[in-house]
Amino acid sequence: MNAYLVGADVLGNIPELLSQYGISIHKHVSGRHAAHQRKPASLKGVDLIILFTDFLGHNVMRHYRELANEEKIRFVACRRSVCSLSQSLDKVCPRQGCAACPQQPRR
Repeated sequence: MNAYLVGADVLGNIPELLSQYGISIHKHVSGRHAAHQRKPASLKGVDLIILFTDFLGHNVMRHYRELANEEKIRFVACRRSVCSLSQSLDKVCPRQGCAACPQQPRR
């Protein structure tokens, strides 16, 4: 699963936590620059958008939520901490990865 991360200048331990969920970082933007607040060039290959709310304004968060809904991409909004992200990801996907996800189509 590939994630598009919005917010936070430094990710710290977050990449390690994401790997425990089977998530790799497709792209990370800080959200501070005006270019980051507009529509991204491409969300191709993105399965999840993660918004770090303590680093983003309301309009930026609203824009990315609407974009996620338009593109039918799941999104998670949480504070930039490992604990907060872990709690939010537990609601969206299990730590065992996509294979154990109840929303994953059975083959």
